[in-house]
Amino acid sequence: MRYGVIMAGGGGTRFWPLSRINTPKQFLHIAGEDTMINNTIKRIKEIVPVDNIMIVANKAQENTLQEAVSEEIKDENILLEPVGRNTAACIGYAAMTIKKRHGDAVMGVFPSDHYIKNVTEFRRILEAAYEIAESTDKLVTIGIKPTFASTGYGYIRYNRDNFISSDGRLAYEVVDFVEKPPFSKAKQYLESGNYLWNSGMFIWKVSVILKSFERFLPKLYRSLMELEPYIDTEEEWSQIEKIYPTMQSISIDYGIMERSDEVVVIPGDFGWSDVGSWDSLGEVFPPDENGNIMRGDIIEIDTRNSVIYTNSHLVAAVGLENMIVVETADALLVCAKERAQDVKRVVDKLKEMGRKELL
Repeated sequence: MRYGVIMAGGGGTRFWPLSRINTPKQFLHIAGEDTMINNTIKRIKEIVPVDNIMIVANKAQENTLQEAVSEEIKDENILLEPVGRNTAACIGYAAMTIKKRHGDAVMGVFPSDHYIKNVTEFRRILEAAYEIAESTDKLVTIGIKPTFASTGYGYIRYNRDNFISSDGRLAYEVVDFVEKPPFSKAKQYLESGNYLWNSGMFIWKVSVILKSFERFLPKLYRSLMELEPYIDTEEEWSQIEKIYPTMQSISIDYGIMERSDEVVVIPGDFGWSDVGSWDSLGEVFPPDENGNIMRGDIIEIDTRNSVIYTNSHLVAAVGLENMIVVETADALLVCAKERAQDVKRVVDKLKEMGRKELL
């Protein structure tokens, strides 16, 4: 049996001021006509029955989630977290829920806010990933063939001489995971051909990932075991509120993937982007003849290589170069393009100032 778990609890802080706590970017129409989470559901439902698609989100986003999701996701497949505890807790909670309901199964894990251009090719890769996970006890991930020397993505180094296959698709042994590198290193990775971008997509048996939790994250595993008896009972939420805040906060990459020697990766080339910040919109929308990406009511004069977005007022941009300008009804962001990753620091500052109305 196949399941798909969509992680939708992120805050999308680097897309402030459009992305907010209650309406982060996965619930917005950033990369097309539909919300990013709906696009994610549509991509995987040809491989995973829609009745087996689960969404894990923050309790604060519950109403927004119900309004944003157009597909028929069953109520019992919406798992809510009282607080964020990073991806390991999120994945562990979903895995334990699947185990409680159906025993062992193969679960795929997908971020809710990524962009994929070639959906047909993505589905071919995903089908192979499920088949390999079904027939082995490997932790399978999908790596993206890098197209430029990115300093914004993590990398996966893999051994092209050690692989397993399914229907002509090869899954290679993962040597190690590498954090976001400086440009010189990223250039070396690109030229070597031995590195892939880390997409954050995983496929594995529930039994295999839970054994990995027990081995590598025993404290978090004990918390999941404490929660298991209450799943799908009237006491589930009260126990989640009690147990979840005490869970270890760690990513699945740090906690398990970087420590396990049972990880394999399938290379993919299907027009992927995590749309992580305003400067990455060029991976989704083609720039105009001046290198600009503009959305909304905008007048541009002598402006180059800039991102301008407005959903409220007219924005007039004169003589800008390599800038980001984002306008909403209650906030205005003006940012040098090379500082796009630092937009999240604005959110941190607003928190320090107690400006909750702008978060």
